[in-house]
Amino acid sequence: MAKIVSKKEFCEIREKLKAGHKKIVLCHGVFDLVHPGHIIHFEEAKKLGDVLVVSITSSEFVRKGPGRPYFDDTMRQKFLSSINCIDYVMLSEGYTVDDIIEAVEPDIYAKGQEYANAKDDITGKISEEAELVQRHGGEVAYTKGQVFSSTKLINQALPSLSREVKSYLEEFCSRYDLSHIKKYVDAMRNMKVLVVGDVIIDEYIYCNVQGLMSKDMGYSTRYKYSEQYLGGSLAVARHLSSFSDQVTIMGVVGSEKAIHSRLLNELSHKLRMDFVYSPYYPTIVKKRYVSLNEKREEVSKIFAVNNLLDPMLLDAGSAEQFHRRLEEKAEQYDVVILCDFGHGLIDSKAREIIQEKATFLALNCQTNSSNYGKNLITKYHRADVFALDQKELGLAFSDYQSEEPEALKRLARHFGNKGWLTRGAKGAMAVEKDELLLCPAFTLKVKDTIGAGDAFFALASLSVAVGASAEVGMFLGNIAGALASNIVGNKESVEKVNVLKYASTLLNI
Repeated sequence: MAKIVSKKEFCEIREKLKAGHKKIVLCHGVFDLVHPGHIIHFEEAKKLGDVLVVSITSSEFVRKGPGRPYFDDTMRQKFLSSINCIDYVMLSEGYTVDDIIEAVEPDIYAKGQEYANAKDDITGKISEEAELVQRHGGEVAYTKGQVFSSTKLINQALPSLSREVKSYLEEFCSRYDLSHIKKYVDAMRNMKVLVVGDVIIDEYIYCNVQGLMSKDMGYSTRYKYSEQYLGGSLAVARHLSSFSDQVTIMGVVGSEKAIHSRLLNELSHKLRMDFVYSPYYPTIVKKRYVSLNEKREEVSKIFAVNNLLDPMLLDAGSAEQFHRRLEEKAEQYDVVILCDFGHGLIDSKAREIIQEKATFLALNCQTNSSNYGKNLITKYHRADVFALDQKELGLAFSDYQSEEPEALKRLARHFGNKGWLTRGAKGAMAVEKDELLLCPAFTLKVKDTIGAGDAFFALASLSVAVGASAEVGMFLGNIAGALASNIVGNKESVEKVNVLKYASTLLNI
Protein backbone atom coordinates (compact mmCIF):
# COMPACT_ATOMS: atom_id res chain seq x y z
CA MET A 1 0.00 0.00 0.00
CA ALA A 2 1.29 3.45 -0.93
CA LYS A 3 2.12 5.92 1.78
CA ILE A 4 0.17 9.19 2.02
CA VAL A 5 2.71 11.91 2.79
CA SER A 6 2.88 15.69 3.08
CA LYS A 7 5.13 17.83 0.90
CA LYS A 8 7.46 18.43 3.85
CA GLU A 9 7.73 14.70 4.56
CA PHE A 10 8.47 13.89 0.93
CA CYS A 11 11.31 16.41 0.77
CA GLU A 12 13.18 14.23 3.27
CA ILE A 13 12.21 11.05 1.40
CA ARG A 14 13.36 12.59 -1.88
CA GLU A 15 16.88 13.18 -0.61
CA LYS A 16 17.22 9.51 0.35
CA LEU A 17 15.83 8.38 -3.01
CA LYS A 18 18.18 10.66 -4.93
CA ALA A 19 21.12 9.47 -2.85
CA GLY A 20 20.20 5.91 -3.82
CA HIS A 21 20.04 6.92 -7.51
CA LYS A 22 16.35 6.11 -7.68
CA LYS A 23 14.41 7.63 -10.58
CA ILE A 24 11.24 9.40 -9.41
CA VAL A 25 8.14 9.53 -11.61
CA LEU A 26 5.28 11.94 -10.88
CA CYS A 27 1.64 11.75 -12.03
CA HIS A 28 -0.82 14.50 -11.15
CA GLY A 29 -4.53 15.06 -11.58
CA VAL A 30 -7.90 15.32 -9.84
CA PHE A 31 -8.50 11.54 -10.03
CA ASP A 32 -12.06 11.99 -8.86
CA LEU A 33 -13.18 8.60 -10.10
CA VAL A 34 -10.32 6.19 -10.77
CA HIS A 35 -11.04 3.98 -13.80
CA PRO A 36 -9.10 1.42 -15.92
CA GLY A 37 -7.54 4.20 -18.00
CA HIS A 38 -5.93 5.63 -14.85
CA ILE A 39 -4.61 2.23 -13.78
CA ILE A 40 -2.98 1.73 -17.19
CA HIS A 41 -1.55 5.26 -16.98
CA PHE A 42 -0.06 4.58 -13.53
CA GLU A 43 1.39 1.22 -14.58
CA GLU A 44 3.02 2.72 -17.68
CA ALA A 45 4.35 5.63 -15.62
CA LYS A 46 5.88 3.28 -13.03
CA LYS A 47 7.83 1.50 -15.78
CA LEU A 48 9.54 4.81 -16.59
CA GLY A 49 11.34 4.86 -13.22
CA ASP A 50 11.77 3.30 -9.80
CA VAL A 51 9.36 5.24 -7.57
CA LEU A 52 5.89 6.47 -8.55
CA VAL A 53 4.40 9.51 -6.80
CA VAL A 54 0.78 10.44 -7.52
CA SER A 55 -0.59 13.80 -6.41
CA ILE A 56 -4.15 15.11 -6.47
CA THR A 57 -5.51 18.65 -6.56
CA SER A 58 -7.08 19.69 -3.27
CA SER A 59 -10.88 20.08 -3.50
CA GLU A 60 -10.87 23.85 -3.03
CA PHE A 61 -8.68 24.28 -6.12
CA VAL A 62 -10.55 21.93 -8.48
CA ARG A 63 -12.04 24.02 -11.29
CA LYS A 64 -14.62 21.70 -12.77
CA GLY A 65 -17.61 23.58 -11.41
CA PRO A 66 -19.75 23.45 -8.25
CA GLY A 67 -20.10 19.97 -6.79
CA ARG A 68 -16.73 18.79 -8.05
CA PRO A 69 -14.76 16.86 -7.08
CA TYR A 70 -17.44 14.29 -6.31
CA PHE A 71 -15.15 12.61 -3.76
CA ASP A 72 -13.27 14.59 -1.11
CA ASP A 73 -9.50 14.75 -0.61
CA THR A 74 -9.38 11.95 1.98
CA MET A 75 -11.37 9.50 -0.13
CA ARG A 76 -9.35 10.17 -3.29
CA GLN A 77 -6.02 9.81 -1.48
CA LYS A 78 -7.15 6.65 0.28
CA PHE A 79 -8.24 4.97 -2.95
CA LEU A 80 -4.99 5.86 -4.74
CA SER A 81 -2.94 4.56 -1.82
CA SER A 82 -4.47 1.10 -2.34
CA ILE A 83 -3.11 0.79 -5.91
CA ASN A 84 -0.05 -1.50 -5.95
CA CYS A 85 2.09 0.36 -8.47
CA ILE A 86 1.87 3.68 -6.57
CA ASP A 87 4.50 4.32 -3.89
CA TYR A 88 3.50 7.73 -2.49
CA VAL A 89 0.34 9.85 -2.58
CA MET A 90 0.39 13.62 -2.04
CA LEU A 91 -2.01 16.57 -1.94
CA SER A 92 -1.43 19.67 -4.09
CA GLU A 93 -2.70 22.87 -2.51
CA GLY A 94 -2.97 25.23 -5.44
CA TYR A 95 -4.49 25.71 -8.89
CA THR A 96 -1.25 24.51 -10.45
CA VAL A 97 0.99 21.53 -9.67
CA ASP A 98 3.99 23.80 -9.03
CA ASP A 99 4.07 23.09 -5.28
CA ILE A 100 4.31 19.34 -5.91
CA ILE A 101 6.95 19.65 -8.62
CA GLU A 102 9.04 21.79 -6.26
CA ALA A 103 8.73 19.20 -3.48
CA VAL A 104 9.15 16.05 -5.60
CA GLU A 105 11.67 17.26 -8.22
CA PRO A 106 10.64 14.37 -10.50
CA ASP A 107 12.97 12.84 -13.02
CA ILE A 108 9.89 12.05 -15.12
CA TYR A 109 6.59 13.96 -15.10
CA ALA A 110 4.12 11.55 -16.73
CA LYS A 111 0.99 12.83 -18.45
CA GLY A 112 -1.61 11.03 -20.54
CA GLN A 113 -1.46 11.26 -24.34
CA GLU A 114 -4.45 13.65 -24.34
CA TYR A 115 -2.04 16.31 -22.99
CA ALA A 116 0.59 15.85 -25.68
CA ASN A 117 -0.76 18.77 -27.72
CA ALA A 118 -0.40 21.92 -25.59
CA LYS A 119 -2.98 23.71 -27.78
CA ASP A 120 -5.69 21.42 -26.41
CA ASP A 121 -4.95 22.41 -22.81
CA ILE A 122 -7.74 24.67 -21.51
CA THR A 123 -5.68 25.91 -18.57
CA GLY A 124 -2.68 26.85 -20.72
CA LYS A 125 -0.41 25.53 -17.97
CA ILE A 126 1.06 22.35 -19.47
CA SER A 127 3.97 24.21 -21.09
CA GLU A 128 4.71 26.05 -17.82
CA GLU A 129 4.64 22.77 -15.89
CA ALA A 130 7.07 21.22 -18.39
CA GLU A 131 9.45 24.18 -18.02
CA LEU A 132 9.39 23.87 -14.22
CA VAL A 133 10.10 20.13 -14.41
CA GLN A 134 13.03 20.80 -16.74
CA ARG A 135 14.45 23.46 -14.41
CA HIS A 136 14.61 20.76 -11.75
CA GLY A 137 16.44 18.42 -14.10
CA GLY A 138 13.48 16.31 -15.15
CA GLU A 139 11.56 15.69 -18.37
CA VAL A 140 7.95 15.17 -19.44
CA ALA A 141 6.78 11.84 -20.85
CA TYR A 142 3.39 10.85 -22.25
CA THR A 143 1.82 7.46 -21.61
CA LYS A 144 -0.05 5.78 -24.47
CA GLY A 145 -2.84 3.87 -22.72
CA GLN A 146 -6.49 4.14 -23.72
CA VAL A 147 -8.07 7.45 -22.68
CA PHE A 148 -11.24 7.39 -20.61
CA SER A 149 -13.01 10.31 -18.95
CA SER A 150 -13.81 10.20 -15.24
CA THR A 151 -15.86 13.39 -15.74
CA LYS A 152 -18.04 11.62 -18.30
CA LEU A 153 -18.39 8.57 -16.06
CA ILE A 154 -19.42 10.74 -13.11
CA ASN A 155 -21.88 12.71 -15.24
CA GLN A 156 -23.48 9.51 -16.54
CA ALA A 157 -23.30 7.12 -13.59
CA LEU A 158 -23.38 9.20 -10.41
CA PRO A 159 -25.99 11.72 -9.17
CA SER A 160 -23.75 14.71 -9.86
CA LEU A 161 -26.16 16.29 -12.36
CA SER A 162 -29.92 16.39 -12.11
CA ARG A 163 -32.05 14.55 -14.67
CA GLU A 164 -33.19 17.94 -15.99
CA VAL A 165 -29.61 19.16 -16.53
CA LYS A 166 -28.55 15.87 -18.16
CA SER A 167 -31.51 16.02 -20.54
CA TYR A 168 -30.72 19.63 -21.45
CA LEU A 169 -27.01 18.92 -22.01
CA GLU A 170 -27.65 15.88 -24.19
CA GLU A 171 -29.82 18.03 -26.45
CA PHE A 172 -27.40 21.00 -26.36
CA CYS A 173 -24.46 18.71 -27.20
CA SER A 174 -26.23 17.55 -30.36
CA ARG A 175 -25.54 21.04 -31.76
CA TYR A 176 -22.49 22.34 -29.90
CA ASP A 177 -19.25 20.94 -28.51
CA LEU A 178 -16.34 22.45 -26.60
CA SER A 179 -14.65 23.65 -29.80
CA HIS A 180 -17.66 25.90 -30.52
CA ILE A 181 -17.55 27.33 -27.01
CA LYS A 182 -13.79 27.92 -27.18
CA LYS A 183 -14.17 29.66 -30.52
CA TYR A 184 -16.51 32.26 -29.04
CA VAL A 185 -14.49 32.65 -25.84
CA ASP A 186 -11.28 33.12 -27.83
CA ALA A 187 -12.97 35.77 -30.00
CA MET A 188 -13.74 37.80 -26.87
CA ARG A 189 -10.07 38.52 -26.27
CA ASN A 190 -9.80 41.28 -28.89
CA MET A 191 -13.16 42.91 -28.26
CA LYS A 192 -13.03 46.55 -27.11
CA VAL A 193 -15.50 46.64 -24.24
CA LEU A 194 -16.88 49.68 -22.40
CA VAL A 195 -18.70 49.03 -19.12
CA VAL A 196 -20.90 51.92 -18.01
CA GLY A 197 -22.71 51.94 -14.68
CA ASP A 198 -22.87 52.71 -10.99
CA VAL A 199 -19.69 52.14 -9.01
CA ILE A 200 -20.65 50.26 -5.84
CA ILE A 201 -18.64 49.03 -2.88
CA ASP A 202 -20.26 46.03 -1.18
CA GLU A 203 -19.40 45.74 2.50
CA TYR A 204 -20.19 42.46 4.24
CA ILE A 205 -20.34 42.72 8.03
CA TYR A 206 -20.20 39.20 9.43
CA CYS A 207 -22.14 38.60 12.65
CA ASN A 208 -23.38 35.80 14.85
CA VAL A 209 -27.12 36.10 15.44
CA GLN A 210 -27.83 35.77 19.15
CA GLY A 211 -31.61 36.11 18.92
CA LEU A 212 -34.25 38.81 19.17
CA MET A 213 -33.74 41.83 21.41
CA SER A 214 -35.40 41.31 24.77
CA LYS A 215 -37.57 44.47 24.53
CA ASP A 216 -37.84 44.97 20.75
CA MET A 217 -38.37 42.98 17.53
CA GLY A 218 -34.88 43.55 16.09
CA TYR A 219 -32.05 41.03 15.91
CA SER A 220 -29.26 41.01 18.45
CA THR A 221 -25.93 40.05 16.85
CA ARG A 222 -22.28 39.78 17.80
CA TYR A 223 -19.83 41.40 15.37
CA LYS A 224 -17.13 39.11 13.94
CA TYR A 225 -15.38 40.92 11.07
CA SER A 226 -16.08 42.85 7.88
CA GLU A 227 -14.87 42.76 4.26
CA GLN A 228 -15.38 45.06 1.29
CA TYR A 229 -15.81 43.87 -2.30
CA LEU A 230 -15.94 45.73 -5.62
CA GLY A 231 -19.57 45.51 -6.73
CA GLY A 232 -21.97 47.03 -9.24
CA SER A 233 -20.37 47.86 -12.59
CA LEU A 234 -16.95 47.15 -11.04
CA ALA A 235 -17.89 43.49 -10.61
CA VAL A 236 -19.16 43.25 -14.20
CA ALA A 237 -15.96 44.83 -15.53
CA ARG A 238 -13.79 42.45 -13.49
CA HIS A 239 -15.62 39.43 -14.90
CA LEU A 240 -15.16 40.72 -18.44
CA SER A 241 -11.47 41.53 -17.96
CA SER A 242 -10.72 37.81 -17.71
CA PHE A 243 -12.06 37.36 -21.26
CA SER A 244 -11.13 40.60 -23.04
CA ASP A 245 -7.79 42.39 -22.96
CA GLN A 246 -9.46 45.73 -23.69
CA VAL A 247 -12.04 46.51 -21.02
CA THR A 248 -12.71 50.09 -19.89
CA ILE A 249 -15.04 51.08 -17.08
CA MET A 250 -16.72 54.49 -17.04
CA GLY A 251 -18.68 56.02 -14.17
CA VAL A 252 -18.62 58.51 -11.31
CA VAL A 253 -16.71 58.02 -8.08
CA GLY A 254 -16.76 60.13 -4.92
CA SER A 255 -13.81 61.92 -3.36
CA GLU A 256 -12.83 59.17 -0.92
CA LYS A 257 -9.04 58.70 -1.20
CA ALA A 258 -9.10 55.20 0.28
CA ILE A 259 -11.50 54.05 -2.42
CA HIS A 260 -9.39 55.71 -5.14
CA SER A 261 -6.33 53.81 -3.91
CA ARG A 262 -8.19 50.54 -3.79
CA LEU A 263 -9.52 50.91 -7.32
CA LEU A 264 -6.02 51.65 -8.61
CA ASN A 265 -4.46 48.76 -6.70
CA GLU A 266 -7.05 46.15 -7.69
CA LEU A 267 -8.11 47.22 -11.17
CA SER A 268 -5.33 49.15 -12.92
CA HIS A 269 -3.52 45.98 -14.07
CA LYS A 270 -6.75 44.37 -15.34
CA LEU A 271 -8.64 47.15 -17.11
CA ARG A 272 -8.75 50.85 -17.94
CA MET A 273 -10.61 53.26 -15.67
CA ASP A 274 -12.32 56.37 -17.01
CA PHE A 275 -13.92 57.90 -13.94
CA VAL A 276 -15.32 61.31 -13.15
CA TYR A 277 -14.39 62.20 -9.56
CA SER A 278 -17.15 64.12 -7.80
CA PRO A 279 -16.72 66.14 -4.60
CA TYR A 280 -20.49 66.00 -4.00
CA TYR A 281 -21.67 62.55 -5.08
CA PRO A 282 -20.30 59.90 -2.69
CA THR A 283 -19.18 56.51 -3.92
CA ILE A 284 -22.06 54.15 -3.24
CA VAL A 285 -21.43 51.81 -0.32
CA LYS A 286 -23.93 49.06 0.45
CA LYS A 287 -23.46 47.45 3.84
CA ARG A 288 -24.98 44.04 4.36
CA TYR A 289 -25.05 42.51 7.81
CA VAL A 290 -24.73 38.78 7.23
CA SER A 291 -24.47 35.49 9.05
CA LEU A 292 -22.17 32.79 7.67
CA ASN A 293 -23.02 29.12 8.05
CA GLU A 294 -19.41 27.94 8.08
CA LYS A 295 -20.27 24.25 7.76
CA ARG A 296 -22.28 24.73 4.56
CA GLU A 297 -20.48 27.95 3.54
CA GLU A 298 -23.79 29.75 2.99
CA VAL A 299 -24.37 33.44 3.63
CA SER A 300 -27.68 34.68 5.05
CA LYS A 301 -28.52 38.40 4.96
CA ILE A 302 -29.82 39.97 8.17
CA PHE A 303 -30.37 43.56 7.03
CA ALA A 304 -28.75 46.21 4.82
CA VAL A 305 -27.73 49.87 5.06
CA ASN A 306 -26.64 52.17 2.22
CA ASN A 307 -25.42 55.75 1.75
CA LEU A 308 -27.52 56.59 -1.32
CA LEU A 309 -28.43 60.23 -1.75
CA ASP A 310 -32.05 61.34 -1.52
CA PRO A 311 -32.89 62.25 -4.20
CA MET A 312 -30.45 60.05 -6.13
CA LEU A 313 -29.05 62.67 -8.50
CA LEU A 314 -25.58 63.52 -9.77
CA ASP A 315 -24.36 67.04 -9.20
CA ALA A 316 -24.54 69.14 -12.36
CA GLY A 317 -20.77 69.43 -12.87
CA SER A 318 -20.12 65.69 -12.62
CA ALA A 319 -23.12 64.91 -14.82
CA GLU A 320 -21.82 67.27 -17.52
CA GLN A 321 -18.35 65.68 -17.47
CA PHE A 322 -19.84 62.18 -17.57
CA HIS A 323 -22.10 63.03 -20.52
CA ARG A 324 -19.20 64.59 -22.41
CA ARG A 325 -17.06 61.48 -22.01
CA LEU A 326 -19.91 59.28 -23.20
CA GLU A 327 -20.38 61.51 -26.25
CA GLU A 328 -16.68 61.35 -27.09
CA LYS A 329 -15.94 57.69 -26.42
CA ALA A 330 -18.98 55.39 -26.55
CA GLU A 331 -18.79 54.76 -30.29
CA GLN A 332 -15.07 53.85 -30.08
CA TYR A 333 -15.90 50.45 -28.54
CA ASP A 334 -17.13 47.23 -30.10
CA VAL A 335 -19.65 46.75 -27.32
CA VAL A 336 -21.10 48.88 -24.52
CA ILE A 337 -22.22 46.93 -21.45
CA LEU A 338 -24.71 49.19 -19.65
CA CYS A 339 -25.34 48.40 -15.98
CA ASP A 340 -28.20 50.67 -14.90
CA PHE A 341 -28.63 50.08 -11.17
CA GLY A 342 -31.00 53.03 -10.89
CA HIS A 343 -28.93 55.08 -8.45
CA GLY A 344 -28.84 58.36 -10.40
CA LEU A 345 -25.87 57.88 -12.72
CA ILE A 346 -27.80 56.95 -15.86
CA ASP A 347 -30.17 59.88 -16.37
CA SER A 348 -32.25 60.57 -19.48
CA LYS A 349 -29.38 62.30 -21.29
CA ALA A 350 -26.92 59.48 -20.56
CA ARG A 351 -29.51 56.98 -21.83
CA GLU A 352 -29.97 58.83 -25.09
CA ILE A 353 -26.23 59.22 -25.69
CA ILE A 354 -25.55 55.54 -25.11
CA GLN A 355 -28.47 54.37 -27.25
CA GLU A 356 -27.37 56.65 -30.08
CA LYS A 357 -23.60 56.07 -29.92
CA ALA A 358 -23.09 52.42 -28.93
CA THR A 359 -22.08 50.13 -31.77
CA PHE A 360 -23.49 47.14 -29.87
CA LEU A 361 -25.51 47.74 -26.70
CA ALA A 362 -26.02 45.15 -23.95
CA LEU A 363 -28.54 46.36 -21.37
CA ASN A 364 -29.24 45.42 -17.77
CA CYS A 365 -31.66 47.70 -15.90
CA GLN A 366 -32.04 46.64 -12.29
CA THR A 367 -34.77 46.89 -9.71
CA ASN A 368 -33.85 47.14 -6.05
CA SER A 369 -35.37 48.40 -2.80
CA SER A 370 -34.26 52.01 -3.39
CA ASN A 371 -35.73 52.38 -6.89
CA TYR A 372 -38.62 49.91 -6.83
CA GLY A 373 -41.02 50.59 -9.69
CA LYS A 374 -38.99 53.55 -10.97
CA ASN A 375 -36.17 51.95 -12.96
CA LEU A 376 -38.02 50.02 -15.64
CA ILE A 377 -36.18 48.57 -18.64
CA THR A 378 -38.92 49.82 -20.98
CA LYS A 379 -37.66 53.39 -20.57
CA TYR A 380 -35.02 52.32 -23.10
CA HIS A 381 -35.94 52.04 -26.77
CA ARG A 382 -32.79 50.28 -27.97
CA ALA A 383 -30.76 47.25 -26.93
CA ASP A 384 -28.97 44.67 -29.07
CA VAL A 385 -29.30 42.23 -26.20
CA PHE A 386 -30.77 42.53 -22.70
CA ALA A 387 -30.98 40.61 -19.44
CA LEU A 388 -33.32 40.99 -16.47
CA ASP A 389 -34.80 38.93 -13.64
CA GLN A 390 -38.34 37.84 -12.92
CA LYS A 391 -39.25 40.81 -10.73
CA GLU A 392 -37.92 43.27 -13.32
CA LEU A 393 -39.87 41.59 -16.10
CA GLY A 394 -43.04 41.69 -14.00
CA LEU A 395 -42.62 45.43 -13.39
CA ALA A 396 -41.87 46.12 -17.05
CA PHE A 397 -45.30 44.76 -17.98
CA SER A 398 -47.52 45.06 -14.93
CA ASP A 399 -50.19 42.83 -16.40
CA TYR A 400 -51.12 39.96 -14.13
CA GLN A 401 -52.54 38.03 -17.06
CA SER A 402 -49.23 37.94 -18.98
CA GLU A 403 -47.11 34.91 -18.19
CA GLU A 404 -43.30 35.12 -18.30
CA PRO A 405 -42.76 33.56 -21.74
CA GLU A 406 -45.18 35.97 -23.44
CA ALA A 407 -43.85 38.96 -21.44
CA LEU A 408 -40.26 38.11 -22.45
CA LYS A 409 -41.28 37.86 -26.11
CA ARG A 410 -43.07 41.19 -25.76
CA LEU A 411 -39.92 42.83 -24.37
CA ALA A 412 -37.81 41.33 -27.18
CA ARG A 413 -40.27 42.80 -29.71
CA HIS A 414 -40.01 46.17 -27.90
CA PHE A 415 -36.27 46.20 -28.61
CA GLY A 416 -36.48 44.26 -31.85
CA ASN A 417 -33.80 41.95 -30.52
CA LYS A 418 -32.85 39.06 -28.25
CA GLY A 419 -32.46 38.72 -24.50
CA TRP A 420 -32.63 36.59 -21.38
CA LEU A 421 -34.67 36.18 -18.25
CA THR A 422 -32.75 34.88 -15.24
CA ARG A 423 -34.88 32.77 -12.91
CA GLY A 424 -32.63 31.78 -10.01
CA ALA A 425 -32.94 28.09 -9.14
CA LYS A 426 -35.13 27.60 -12.25
CA GLY A 427 -32.27 28.58 -14.56
CA ALA A 428 -32.76 30.99 -17.46
CA MET A 429 -34.96 31.65 -20.46
CA ALA A 430 -33.80 33.09 -23.78
CA VAL A 431 -35.77 34.67 -26.60
CA GLU A 432 -34.43 35.00 -30.14
CA LYS A 433 -36.49 35.56 -33.28
CA ASP A 434 -39.63 35.12 -31.15
CA GLU A 435 -38.49 31.61 -30.16
CA LEU A 436 -38.16 30.69 -26.48
CA LEU A 437 -35.36 28.50 -25.15
CA LEU A 438 -34.93 27.18 -21.61
CA CYS A 439 -31.76 26.31 -19.69
CA PRO A 440 -31.86 24.79 -16.19
CA ALA A 441 -29.65 26.02 -13.37
CA PHE A 442 -26.37 24.10 -13.51
CA THR A 443 -26.03 24.04 -9.74
CA LEU A 444 -28.32 24.32 -6.74
CA LYS A 445 -25.29 24.46 -4.44
CA VAL A 446 -25.12 28.15 -3.55
CA LYS A 447 -23.03 30.21 -1.14
CA ASP A 448 -24.37 33.65 -2.04
CA THR A 449 -26.65 34.81 -4.85
CA ILE A 450 -25.36 38.41 -4.81
CA GLY A 451 -23.56 39.03 -8.11
CA ALA A 452 -24.72 35.87 -9.89
CA GLY A 453 -27.05 37.82 -12.20
CA ASP A 454 -24.30 40.32 -13.04
CA ALA A 455 -21.94 37.47 -13.95
CA PHE A 456 -24.61 35.93 -16.19
CA PHE A 457 -25.25 39.28 -17.89
CA ALA A 458 -21.54 39.98 -18.45
CA LEU A 459 -20.61 36.71 -20.12
CA ALA A 460 -23.88 36.10 -21.96
CA SER A 461 -23.77 39.59 -23.47
CA LEU A 462 -20.15 39.36 -24.59
CA SER A 463 -20.91 35.96 -26.17
CA VAL A 464 -23.63 37.45 -28.38
CA ALA A 465 -21.41 40.46 -29.15
CA VAL A 466 -18.85 38.10 -30.75
CA GLY A 467 -21.49 36.35 -32.83
CA ALA A 468 -22.88 33.58 -30.62
CA SER A 469 -26.57 32.78 -30.52
CA ALA A 470 -28.72 33.69 -27.53
CA GLU A 471 -28.72 29.95 -26.71
CA VAL A 472 -24.92 29.77 -26.46
CA GLY A 473 -24.93 33.06 -24.55
CA MET A 474 -27.39 31.55 -22.09
CA PHE A 475 -25.23 28.43 -21.68
CA LEU A 476 -22.12 30.50 -20.90
CA GLY A 477 -24.10 32.95 -18.78
CA ASN A 478 -25.51 30.11 -16.71
CA ILE A 479 -21.98 28.78 -16.15
CA ALA A 480 -20.84 32.24 -15.00
CA GLY A 481 -23.88 32.55 -12.72
CA ALA A 482 -23.28 29.12 -11.19
CA LEU A 483 -19.63 29.95 -10.50
CA ALA A 484 -20.51 33.40 -9.10
CA SER A 485 -23.17 31.95 -6.79
CA ASN A 486 -20.38 30.00 -5.13
CA ILE A 487 -18.34 33.14 -4.47
CA VAL A 488 -19.25 35.24 -1.43
CA GLY A 489 -20.40 38.66 -2.62
CA ASN A 490 -18.08 39.89 -5.35
CA LYS A 491 -14.96 38.82 -3.48
CA GLU A 492 -13.55 37.23 -6.65
CA SER A 493 -14.36 37.50 -10.33
CA VAL A 494 -15.39 34.70 -12.64
CA GLU A 495 -12.26 33.57 -14.47
CA LYS A 496 -12.00 32.42 -18.08
CA VAL A 497 -10.18 29.18 -17.24
CA ASN A 498 -12.87 28.23 -14.70
CA VAL A 499 -15.63 28.86 -17.25
CA LEU A 500 -13.90 26.69 -19.85
CA LYS A 501 -13.19 23.96 -17.30
CA TYR A 502 -16.83 23.94 -16.21
CA ALA A 503 -18.00 23.97 -19.84
CA SER A 504 -15.74 20.97 -20.49
CA THR A 505 -17.28 19.19 -17.50
CA LEU A 506 -20.84 19.85 -18.60
CA LEU A 507 -20.28 18.99 -22.26
CA ASN A 508 -18.64 15.67 -21.35
CA ILE A 509 -22.00 13.99 -21.03
